[in-house]
Amino acid sequence: MFAQISPGELSNAHSDLEGISNCTKCHDLGKSVSKAKCLDCHSEITDLMNQERGFHSSSEVLSKDCWSCHGEHFGRTFQIVRFDKDGFDHNKSGFELKGKHKEVKCEDCHNSKHILVEKLKKKNSTFLGLGNQCKNCHEDVHQGTLSEKCSNCHTEEKFKPALKFNHENTKFKLTGSHINVDCLKCHIKEERNSKPFQKFAGVKFNSCNNCHEDFHKGKFGNDCASCHNPNSFKEVNILSGFDHNKTNFPLIGKHNLVKCENCHKGSLTNKPKFQKCYDCHEDFHKGEFVKNNLQTDCKSCHNEQGFSPSTFTLEKHSETKFQLANAHSAIPCFSCHLKETEWKFRISSEKCIVCHENIHANKISAEFFDENKCESCHSTIAWQNVEFDHNRTEFKLAGKHTDASCSDCHFVFEGEKIQNQRFAELNLNCTQCHKDIHLGQFIEEGLELCNECHTSENWQPILFDHSETRFPLDGAHNKVDCSKCHKTITDGEVQYINYKIEDVTCKSCHS
Repeated sequence: MFAQISPGELSNAHSDLEGISNCTKCHDLGKSVSKAKCLDCHSEITDLMNQERGFHSSSEVLSKDCWSCHGEHFGRTFQIVRFDKDGFDHNKSGFELKGKHKEVKCEDCHNSKHILVEKLKKKNSTFLGLGNQCKNCHEDVHQGTLSEKCSNCHTEEKFKPALKFNHENTKFKLTGSHINVDCLKCHIKEERNSKPFQKFAGVKFNSCNNCHEDFHKGKFGNDCASCHNPNSFKEVNILSGFDHNKTNFPLIGKHNLVKCENCHKGSLTNKPKFQKCYDCHEDFHKGEFVKNNLQTDCKSCHNEQGFSPSTFTLEKHSETKFQLANAHSAIPCFSCHLKETEWKFRISSEKCIVCHENIHANKISAEFFDENKCESCHSTIAWQNVEFDHNRTEFKLAGKHTDASCSDCHFVFEGEKIQNQRFAELNLNCTQCHKDIHLGQFIEEGLELCNECHTSENWQPILFDHSETRFPLDGAHNKVDCSKCHKTITDGEVQYINYKIEDVTCKSCHS
């Protein structure tokens, strides 16, 4: 009787439906197998079709009845699913195999590990229950920090590199030198949740300092772009109004007029030495101020307002071996320090003759002018002020001689120009300075006898005593005028009074 009703025994998969009472679970009464009832039972297929996924949603299968492929009542051992996996066109499943997926074995993906539907996990063999997202088979190495749509960056050819990733589509577009930076420089590798992890999302980039060390240590704020650009750190935008005063070298005076490249050689980011002026400036003094291998810095005498005039003051000069006193304080620097066309500041000696010409040469004896010490007579108050103790000489100054200037006796002038000097060559003879109006009458053995009649108080012969002569004045002779006896004699153009009378007898005057 059963054989007359059932066309055959059900397969093992449907064996639990065996029996007349179960026919309507698959068949509509009096009709063929109901596709709807198949799908009511096989909900995993229904779910896929509702999602328009999988082989059963393809145009080739969707319009067919289930029994057209999956026959029944052919016995317990009948394979209700006859599937040629080697000849299967995977494109019909809605998941095209491309790239590396072509090389993967079916069981590498279609296994219980990757099946999402619990009831399918228990089946010995099934190609159902897989998801179509990468994470359904592959571990999410990004640990949920990026989009689940891996195809935004990756292809099936290989996971690395992410060929479809374009940094232009991010909030931080790579420009300039950033294009050549290794990804690892910004996207570091670390360990997260006990697994290797490379950080791509959440990288800070609102400030250059997020990645770059602040070379300037905060001096210029955080807006690096105000001076730099991504092409190169060494490309500096000087037109942006860079404030050099924020550096360790504020621009003062003439430095404001100097071109940047004059100091920053090769690149504006090349930091020049600037602690000493001679780090940039040529030593104008050519080592003159180098002592013990250390050079005195220019700021001792100069400032940024200009190389000249010098700021070396009289007070500073007083700290040197040669203090400027009196008239020296009014002398311009070049008078002593400019030799022809070359400046010299390290003067070898403090002696006057280093700067002043020794106009006396060898005219003064070493006794009074030893080692050319001008200060023996002169001072810095004025060159004409001479302080010399004439009593040290054999000719002590007395009377009118104390009022005479040195030049009256010691210089011979032609106009205002000195023709000769006389110091050591002078002796005690008065006629070296005074005219001998007696024309040698009072010279004996080369010595002039002026001081026997005259003193330095005045020119009158107050010392003359007629009684000491060969002709003492007695009686009426005392009242006789000198000119009566001492006649004026004219010798050519010269006139003189004759004081040396040879004949002193009475008859020489009285006839």
